Amino acid sequence: MHAQPEARREANLALLLRTLRSSGPLSRAQLAARSGLSKATVSPLLTKLEHRGLIETAGTTTTQGRPGRLVRLRRGAVCGIGLDVHPGRLGATVTDLTGELHLRRHATCDTTSPDHVLDRLADLTRTALRDVPEAGWVGVTVAVPGRADPATGTATAVRLRWRGVAVLDGLAARTGLPLARLDVDNEANLAAFAEHDADPVDDLVYLGGGRDVHAGVIAGGRLVRGAANRAGDVGHMVLDPLGAPCGCGKRGCWETQVGLDAFLHAAAPRHDQVHNPHLPPGERMTILRTRAERGEPRTLDALHRTAAALATGLSVVASLLNPERIVLGGYFAALQDWLVTPQPWGGTAITASALGFTAGGRGAALAALRRVLDDPTVVPVKEGTPA
Repeated sequence: MHAQPEARREANLALLLRTLRSSGPLSRAQLAARSGLSKATVSPLLTKLEHRGLIETAGTTTTQGRPGRLVRLRRGAVCGIGLDVHPGRLGATVTDLTGELHLRRHATCDTTSPDHVLDRLADLTRTALRDVPEAGWVGVTVAVPGRADPATGTATAVRLRWRGVAVLDGLAARTGLPLARLDVDNEANLAAFAEHDADPVDDLVYLGGGRDVHAGVIAGGRLVRGAANRAGDVGHMVLDPLGAPCGCGKRGCWETQVGLDAFLHAAAPRHDQVHNPHLPPGERMTILRTRAERGEPRTLDALHRTAAALATGLSVVASLLNPERIVLGGYFAALQDWLVTPQPWGGTAITASALGFTAGGRGAALAALRRVLDDPTVVPVKEGTPA
């Protein structure tokens, strides 16, 4: 008998939380207007959010001559932990409901050994939990550069030599954290989620510029996964049937033209420091940017050839999916002066990600917070306050 009213109450709490996240601080009257709820409905719901420590007062405002108390999300009330895996390195990101970054750590790692990676991810998780003691954590999401199955918690990544690795079971066993709070997804999907959160365009494609070239596709405001969680595998579009062999077994895949390995091979000899896997990608891009600005011929030639190949593939993506925006991440964004064209294709804007190489980790941390954004009642009421 009470299930429907309770579900409606949870949905309205989530609506207010999301409204404050996108538009706060707001008064009760402003919240009612923006959410479509009545003032009489908003007031008790805000009390419930306050009792869970999710919101706080933020001064006053005057509307139509009447003072009103502003409310906002409370910084550090709850946090999501994002873990990202890349060939040779790992990362940990912690953000709260306001989007504020609380922690970002990196570690080098032999990522071809799943057990070793899971050991290090467990260490990073414990560090994150220890370094953010004032905030309750609500979830951990792992971003992997390959195919992930959130339903089974497994991942397959060719670059890492992984096949069906039980990521979530392994992480839960090493940390003692409940499986219900753990998740795994493809890095590009999570990066697209982060970009969409920063600028909620309903039809958006995120293209990651890394060793893999994968896209996260959002259509109608929802992530597109495909029949087997393989949507967005655009790096293996064959654009030159007589081109270079690809690790997937085909020839002339887009990835062989614009992937990070292809670009670095074209930009510098094998012994050059930009090929050092222990050097963070941002530092490698800074070196190449400096060379390009100085007019170094090999670097500029690699950039011009990559830009041409990138444009060819982007025209296919834009024509096929017709997104409002394509956001270029990874090294594409780091070298945007040469690789990102401001001219749209058929109304599709091409922009560089402001999140750079951190997009996947930030998206993972944000995804971990979805439990609260979807249902704020998962956060317990603070001691001494009524339920």
